[in-house]
Amino acid sequence: MWQAAFLLFFVSFCIFAGIMLHDPRTLRSGASFLFMLMCLAVFLFFTLSEYAERLAAHDFVIVILIMMFIMTVGCIMAFPAVLILVFFVEGIRVIRHEGIKPANLLSVLFSVLMCIYLALWPVIGNLGKNTLGTILYIIISFSAVYVLSLLAVYSLSAVLNLFHLKKKRNADYIVVLGAGIIGDKVTPLLAARIERGIELLRYNPNAVLIMSGGQGPGEDIPESRAMAAYAVSQGVAAEKIIIEQKSVSTQENLRFSRELMDKQKPEIIIVTTAYHVFRALILAKQQRIRCVGFGAKTKWYFTLNAFIREFVGYMRLTWKKHAFVIVIVVVIIIKCNLGG
Repeated sequence: MWQAAFLLFFVSFCIFAGIMLHDPRTLRSGASFLFMLMCLAVFLFFTLSEYAERLAAHDFVIVILIMMFIMTVGCIMAFPAVLILVFFVEGIRVIRHEGIKPANLLSVLFSVLMCIYLALWPVIGNLGKNTLGTILYIIISFSAVYVLSLLAVYSLSAVLNLFHLKKKRNADYIVVLGAGIIGDKVTPLLAARIERGIELLRYNPNAVLIMSGGQGPGEDIPESRAMAAYAVSQGVAAEKIIIEQKSVSTQENLRFSRELMDKQKPEIIIVTTAYHVFRALILAKQQRIRCVGFGAKTKWYFTLNAFIREFVGYMRLTWKKHAFVIVIVVVIIIKCNLGG
């Protein structure tokens, strides 16, 4: 049996590797990684079951296998609980550092609602006595589990898209996405993006930096001009910088920056804040812009709050196909419960 389990794990690993090598800018990267972990757990279980006697003579090997099995299963089973705990703890830190504002309550609100759902929803389900109540309970439960599963897969996909084996990519263009400025000065968050772009420019000396960002409310100049000035102050030659100053959204950042590129099939690096990378890559894929994304660091407690906003933004982009899945399942649930 372990041979079949190993074959399943090997196939899952090949699928995951293929997705990561071809184009990881999709939820398939996170889903395939989770599936690979499940297959690994199955393989380790059957290996330990079938070869327990032979392995008993090799304490070191069996300890390693058991630890791998526990860690693999633990990662799969504990992920939702860890996610809720981390969002709650870091949400409290956001409130302590940034104050009580609606935007700062997202992390805590998410974790509290999840705890309420896990604690009270099963009890509510037990109170359902009629068919309509049962159907409604199943529909709401499925919808909640589906969205939570999406969040988990989205989180894994976002993290996987931040990992790169090398910074030298033979890039032609490094696009730094803009963010709000104060007057004509860049904020610390935007400065981190620019500095990340400059770092990547050192590894890709033939590339050109594209500073992308228009002028928003309360800004004295376009964001891209302030970004270019900051880069020059950090030692970047002005001729290595292209300014894109028409965009007012991430979609426009990408589209207008692509229009400034001379090459037909350029090698492109997108630079933005770490929590924003995955959604930016999804938007780039929708515009058929082939690229990789590198993230600039920001405060951890701020990242989780912003990450929820990014997930909401992703749901706005893709709500139709997810609504279609939920509707199909709802129709099946109703037919099954009504005997149709």
